[in-house]
Amino acid sequence: MEDVGTFLVAQPGYEAVRRLLRFGGVSFSDFLQSLDDLPDRTRLALSELHLPWVELREDPDGQYSLICEAPLVGYGYLMMGVLRAMADDYGALVLLEHCGRSDGIEVLKIILVEAEFSEGRRFELGARA
Repeated sequence: MEDVGTFLVAQPGYEAVRRLLRFGGVSFSDFLQSLDDLPDRTRLALSELHLPWVELREDPDGQYSLICEAPLVGYGYLMMGVLRAMADDYGALVLLEHCGRSDGIEVLKIILVEAEFSEGRRFELGARA
């Protein structure tokens, strides 16, 4: 499932998905903070698509936890793929860990090691014609 998440963001034919995600902010940290709004932003673009609820929590040590409502087993792994691809897109170095599933909830641990590890992919606000 992680590969599916990466595919949805990284494949040239799915540029609209990447663009929707990049509207979350100018840095990977901004993007993480915008994840709570992702289901609503997605419905603005595709009203018939209802993404599961997610909540980002920042731990006192600066790490993050992403709590994912997971109606399908493996949704957390799909989100790991999305996060990994978006980290590459922003040029950030992150460590991701799937912490398990319980009662339809999957939890991911996100450690932002270096926000500007490499040059991120170019992103333009306006779509090219």
